[in-house]
Amino acid sequence: MTEHALLSRLDLNLLVSLDALLTERSVTRAAERLHLSQPALSASLARLRTHFGDPILARRGNTYELTPFAVRLSEHTTGALEAVRRIFESEASWDPAESTREFSIYGSDYGFVTIGRVASRLAAERAPGVRFRFMLHNPTIVDDAANRLRSADGMIIPHGYLSGLPWTDLWHDDWVAVVSETHGDDTADALSMDDLEARPFVMTYQSRSAFTSAVRQLQQLGIEPRTAAVVESFLALPHFVAGTNRVGLVQAALAPIVRQTEGVRVVKLPFDATPLVNALWWHPAHDRDPEHAWMRALLEEAGRLVEEGVRDA
Repeated sequence: MTEHALLSRLDLNLLVSLDALLTERSVTRAAERLHLSQPALSASLARLRTHFGDPILARRGNTYELTPFAVRLSEHTTGALEAVRRIFESEASWDPAESTREFSIYGSDYGFVTIGRVASRLAAERAPGVRFRFMLHNPTIVDDAANRLRSADGMIIPHGYLSGLPWTDLWHDDWVAVVSETHGDDTADALSMDDLEARPFVMTYQSRSAFTSAVRQLQQLGIEPRTAAVVESFLALPHFVAGTNRVGLVQAALAPIVRQTEGVRVVKLPFDATPLVNALWWHPAHDRDPEHAWMRALLEEAGRLVEEGVRDA
């Protein structure tokens, strides 16, 4: 049987039922989620079991668990459902001023409060029905970006972490240090290399695949930072520095926000940190999507505004 013949015999409504069953792990809860009767969803489950030759849900005492095969399916169903939704929400002639599309973007809190904030403001002025969903990435998501971006519109992350995907550069940024007002020389506007070697660090990411370029450069200069805490949030970092002798590194675009945190100062680094080149990355499937192209242009404009702010700070 050909691939097209097989698809023609499938009821794509079963994908919706399958996603709900895998998420809820209960026929009752899945039926409530889809506003269906329990017998109707039980019938869908029976058809899914026949199609896959697997129970999907297996009873364990008074509860149900996903079978090993169903666990593997769960890694794909949400993305497949999102892809189907995008197909049927596409418009032959797209007018951003009339659109209600939601764009989903992975990134860090640094990206969200800089370019995300600006892009959202621009969209509100030009396309009030368009929404952005900004989702925090983590090392697992970044490592699986090629698959994750099949069901999302993009990922905002500097060069050096992704490859093999389309991108557009958004803005350049530099690094600064965050120190406490109550430890060390509170009049100095820069740290020394000795300071960096002596002080413990608050890290934002610390693993083989998750790191910041400034910390990696510091290691290349012969200083191995001593880690006092790891917090995967640039905005939270100053709170782990205040009142201690710790030091943390953040992007210059965040300096105005960091300075609002009581008890910390922003100072210069004693070495020329390689500037960040922040970029938007996406899956090639979006290349010719006019709606996606509009979003990319909006983020490029927002990036220029963010970079102007960094230069003027």
